[in-house]
Amino acid sequence: MSKTINVALIGNPNTGKTSVFNSLTGLNQKVGNYPGITVEKKIGSCKLSNGIKAQILDLPGTYSLNTTSLDESVVVELLMNKKDSLYPDVAVVVSDVENLKRNLLLFTQIKDLKIPSILVINMADQMPRKGISIDVELLEKQLDTKIAVVSTRKGEGIEKIKDLIAAYDTLSNSPNTDVSVIDPTYFERLKTVFPKEDIYKLWLVITQDVNFTSIEKKSLDRLTSFQTKKKEELKKLQHRETVLRYQFINGVLKESYKVDYPSAKGLRASLDKILMHKIFGYVIFFAILLLIFQAIFEWSSYPSDWIDEQFAFVSDWIKNTLPPGILTNLLSEGIITGIGGIAVFIPQIAFLFLFISILEESGYMSRVVFLMDKLMRPFGLSGKSVVPLISGTACAIPAVMATRTIENWKERLITILVVPFTTCSARLPVYLILIALVIPEGTFLGISFKALTLFLLYLIGFAMALFSAMALNKMLKIRSRSFFMIEMPTYRLPLFKNVFYTVVEKTKSFVFGAGKIILAISIILWFLGSYGYSENFKNAEEIVSQRIEENGLNDYSKNYIKKNLLNYSENKGQPTGSIPNPLKITPEQDSLRILNNQLFERAKNQEIASYKLEHSFIGYAGKAIEPIVKPLGYDWKIGIAVITSFAAREVFVGTLATIYSVGNDEEETIKNRMAAELNDKGKPLFNLASGVSLMLFYAFAMQCMSTLAIVKRETNSWKWPLIQLIFMSLFAYVVAMSAYQILS
Repeated sequence: MSKTINVALIGNPNTGKTSVFNSLTGLNQKVGNYPGITVEKKIGSCKLSNGIKAQILDLPGTYSLNTTSLDESVVVELLMNKKDSLYPDVAVVVSDVENLKRNLLLFTQIKDLKIPSILVINMADQMPRKGISIDVELLEKQLDTKIAVVSTRKGEGIEKIKDLIAAYDTLSNSPNTDVSVIDPTYFERLKTVFPKEDIYKLWLVITQDVNFTSIEKKSLDRLTSFQTKKKEELKKLQHRETVLRYQFINGVLKESYKVDYPSAKGLRASLDKILMHKIFGYVIFFAILLLIFQAIFEWSSYPSDWIDEQFAFVSDWIKNTLPPGILTNLLSEGIITGIGGIAVFIPQIAFLFLFISILEESGYMSRVVFLMDKLMRPFGLSGKSVVPLISGTACAIPAVMATRTIENWKERLITILVVPFTTCSARLPVYLILIALVIPEGTFLGISFKALTLFLLYLIGFAMALFSAMALNKMLKIRSRSFFMIEMPTYRLPLFKNVFYTVVEKTKSFVFGAGKIILAISIILWFLGSYGYSENFKNAEEIVSQRIEENGLNDYSKNYIKKNLLNYSENKGQPTGSIPNPLKITPEQDSLRILNNQLFERAKNQEIASYKLEHSFIGYAGKAIEPIVKPLGYDWKIGIAVITSFAAREVFVGTLATIYSVGNDEEETIKNRMAAELNDKGKPLFNLASGVSLMLFYAFAMQCMSTLAIVKRETNSWKWPLIQLIFMSLFAYVVAMSAYQILS
């Protein structure tokens, strides 16, 4: 009979905990939030010997159980609550071979909770180069535990971890230290009042703000009324506890852990001098960003174009193969086209996550955080605010959650409020399609104008976040004082496995997260665009046919026919070139007269479809909001896309793809459809003025209801998200309108 056990993966930041997690679980992972808490959790599974299945929980990184931030308190609450469904049967504490002394502080605390614990010493491949030797047997005896020395980079020791987890019921749960010796009188009183409770758990309840639900209500009431010490006295006792633990750790490592320190500081110190230089450090960082954006455009263009063409082909194939009807139209014009409008950006999203993952894996991102601390201080932020702001390039939601690592409430609140200005991956599809349409080809210092535009949009968002933070720092009358400390991990070559898992997980999350919303909205939009109640909609074919008979086709249709005929003649019966989906002619149809008639019928059908769309449900809704968006250079279709994208920014492209495809029988890509759109002056709707206006609107607008919901949860009030929504929307509107009026 199979059995499932809970395994908690715990460790300091930068010990390689994620690498161990990935090595154990592979792609058997899922990401979610702890119940009632907006802190991300990762759960994976792996099979052990004897039919045992391990459910592995990757807990937030923490230096000790003396918590200083909200995400660290998650670790303490779980380890002390036996009623929690995720309460571990065994704890796996991951340590770094170079910082074993510091890592063992957390290990001894977990061991004192009487949870069966395994010590994993990671990065064993560094031991020869660093002159480190460990007597594992002696260390196991001194710590009363089992140890696995591993190298996730080389894939060594992972099976040993699995074997130790499988034999978790043979592990000792005896504590390493007796915390009561720091104040015998005080702890004796605790034992007297609570004879049935574990003394160390009581100590953590007293000193931490955690939910210790495994203690009965009567005991909690008695603990609340217990004459405890003042906060300052408790801090002194915590310091004594830390000293006590390090005395134990020093004694343990004296014989079992040896380091032959190299005489030179090595490559790390040399690199730090360059990468963390007060001038060159910033130059290098921005140069790296520029190269990333250049690569996003250059490398992803081929797979993106291919995906775009495939979705256009599938849509056209469905329309021409399946029987005509509502279901066929829904599939070809609604679902396939809407999802295709986002799928085309999968390569760009994947490349963005690839580069971010490489920067994190290499240890460079921690240097960026340290470098930015001095830059952040004048704006009311700290270096820790850089982590959420950089995380915001992926998504604002986990970025807002990441502010839980910021101990100071004022800095945390300011960071929460300004994070949405950071350009997230959901904005990327909007930027990329608009940049491709309105920014000309060309380069500056070897960097394309398109890459420079994308870089400037990221820079504008980050700059706006800083200036908003500065204003909030002066406006918010909250007294605060904080200190910034960060550990600098060792430089290392990124582990391909970790990078791969990160890219797959993040891209999958983006695609499926956005896909659910886009699917629902595409179906709704297709229905609203395919049906109407007015006589104009019902009699569209007669009205348009009569108008064409009296006045002829419109200018766009005439130009469409002229270009196809000219192209057909120049290419001897093989229409090619930049015309959207040129007609394919068989040898039997090799006649300009036949071609002209076919093009006329197509143009006529397109004018009928356009007229019906304009008088459909969505057409009337769009016309109602058009006066509001017209000063920004948008028509009613863009207005609808802007409104629907409040569900998620990336829905903007999917919405336009759906709207433009309703009634369209051409095998066209979304980019070609947008390029063919004309304004009321007969010129391209997506031009430099309207394109820049749209990009600036999305750079500053709060276009994401999920982010608003998370801000509400994190601030425990609707006040702050409503302020965000109103200010950011008005500011975005004014900036976008100004840009359009100036450029047009």
